Amino acid sequence: MTTSKADHALIEKELDDLIPTLSLKEKVAMMSGKDFYKYYFTIDNRQFGVRAYNAGGGCEQLDLAPLSYADGPRGVRMPDGTTCFPVSMARGASWDVDLERRIGVAMGVEARALGLTLLSNVCINLLRHPAWGRSQETYSEDPYHLGEMGAALAEGTQSQNVMATVKHFALNSIENARFKVDVTVNERVLREVYLPHFKRVVDAGCATVMSAYNQVNGHYCAHNEHLLRDILKREWGFEGFVHSDWVKGVYGADAAEAGLDIENPEPTFFGEDLVYAVKSGETDESVVDEAVRRILRMQLRFSRATDPQSYSKNDIGCSAHAELAQEAAEKSMVLLKNDDALPLARDGSRIAVLGKLADKINLGDHGSSNVTPPYAITPFAGIEKHVAKDVDLQSDFTGDPASSATLAANSDVAIVVVGYTYFDEGEFIPGDVALEEVKNEEEAHRGGDRNSLRLPPADVELIRSVAETETKMIVCVMGGGAIMMDEWSELADAILMIWYPGMEGGTALARILFGDVSPSGKLPFAIPADESDLPFFDKHADDISYGMYHGYTLFDRNDITPALPFGFGLSYTKFTYGEPSIERTGEQVHIRVEITNSGAMTGAEIAQLYVGFENSKIDRPKKLLRGFERLELAPGESAIAAFTLDRTAFTHYDEETNNWRLDPVPFDIFVGSSSTALTSCPAQLIWPE
Repeated sequence: MTTSKADHALIEKELDDLIPTLSLKEKVAMMSGKDFYKYYFTIDNRQFGVRAYNAGGGCEQLDLAPLSYADGPRGVRMPDGTTCFPVSMARGASWDVDLERRIGVAMGVEARALGLTLLSNVCINLLRHPAWGRSQETYSEDPYHLGEMGAALAEGTQSQNVMATVKHFALNSIENARFKVDVTVNERVLREVYLPHFKRVVDAGCATVMSAYNQVNGHYCAHNEHLLRDILKREWGFEGFVHSDWVKGVYGADAAEAGLDIENPEPTFFGEDLVYAVKSGETDESVVDEAVRRILRMQLRFSRATDPQSYSKNDIGCSAHAELAQEAAEKSMVLLKNDDALPLARDGSRIAVLGKLADKINLGDHGSSNVTPPYAITPFAGIEKHVAKDVDLQSDFTGDPASSATLAANSDVAIVVVGYTYFDEGEFIPGDVALEEVKNEEEAHRGGDRNSLRLPPADVELIRSVAETETKMIVCVMGGGAIMMDEWSELADAILMIWYPGMEGGTALARILFGDVSPSGKLPFAIPADESDLPFFDKHADDISYGMYHGYTLFDRNDITPALPFGFGLSYTKFTYGEPSIERTGEQVHIRVEITNSGAMTGAEIAQLYVGFENSKIDRPKKLLRGFERLELAPGESAIAAFTLDRTAFTHYDEETNNWRLDPVPFDIFVGSSSTALTSCPAQLIWPE
């Protein structure tokens, strides 16, 4: 968005004059979606996401159309052949902020080409436990990483003058119980763990916030005044509007007083109930006026901004966006093991491609994040197109261990594709609760939180059968989060996490397998050695308490070595780190480290910066991610990874003073290739009081 501060001031003056001319009924009408049920239950045959939805705003007197809304974490959800990118967790594994910003631009372009003005595409709920069914829709278990990636997507999207929504505010990380669970959390944990990423995205200018379904400390999020008014609007200075999640997000007109500006998708509680609440004196009309101001403020800012380009149907699913989807898939895939098995020879070999998912279009969740691209390249299709004509390429997609083993035994290498689909994880679609028509009992219970962190037993049996042939075996794992691999990982010669890789996933996979590009993704979460090392998780919980520790911070605190650490990923080349240097200038700290590609192939390294808190006088994580930089280096090439921190990177939230505090203790600075492969700066840092 390119409107100036002067433009903003003029809009505020205009709103001062406009709002008093509107009737109470007109104003309240702007605070709800409209016509969702009319289309949904009749024309659309109870299928969600087949059209843009009116999501509040709009006023005939002002000649202003309603907000036109669609979902979009991995692409614009419209039935028009939009580009399907890898899921957000995959893109999180790229650690590429510039790439995510460009993906945001592409989503914004396609949204504008479809006539949309509001895109719900920035999902940054923290991955507290890997069983969470919608882990694929977010980026990471780490607040800093989440904030940087989410801010980039929002900025890119809004550069095309379409509003982005950041969701789900807040503490939404259990799927099956999302409509009821009450999350108890103290103020310090709330501020340090579950809100920093939302503040980062809000500070980046994201226009709208979607409230979560769940409760926090006894109040549903759409009715949570502490979250919506005290923190978001007053403390953070958020100028946009807050809208509810759909269908089950609001429970009364009092949500307006708590800070909810729009009820979606219909005025179940805000319509006549809110008008009555104002007329009866239960709600002050100033609450309505504020909500309308926030809605109109964003509508006018975005509608009057200068477009950076023109838009047409040719922009939807175009070749440039397909290339971007391929780039994202290539950068996201994480090489977890490689016993000199990869890259593969492109010619003169016998290759078997095995597994039910090897030639299945498997793009991720079929809930609100579903995308229908013009095509999708499966793993097998990508490999088949990529190999030379003299390669003997065989396949078995039945998943049958015996026939697959027979094929593998007569091959030089077996590529086994295993993992999950939308039936195993994703948005929980509980039949009538979601209002969506379901075709059979199995479909009614698809998705949701995972019952197991391991591969389906049939996949493990397939891997074991192929391993018995002693043919070189490459295991490619599809999924949206952490998967336990200890029961079979020793059997594989190489393991590649390929996620739900988007419409060009098969192309990207083939290019990595055959060495056209070196894998460069790194895990945006830690994989535990044992499930008991994780925080408590109950997908049917009525209430649950969230604490300070999860993921790598929990493993650090308990001195537990994970199976694979946060930030881990292998390459076809090698990177050497020099000794980090540190310099303070005023209120900023500058850390620099030279990184050299000491291998024989071009590749990318993701340098990670952590601040250590072991000298703290209070309970704090041993270290926290505070920066990362992705460097593309040719063989023998060196470059400087440079990081700049200010005092906020070292502070903690003091519940006694309700403020951020910086303690005068020594802080450690670490730089390295993962959360467990770090080099310490030679000097500790002490901030002056």
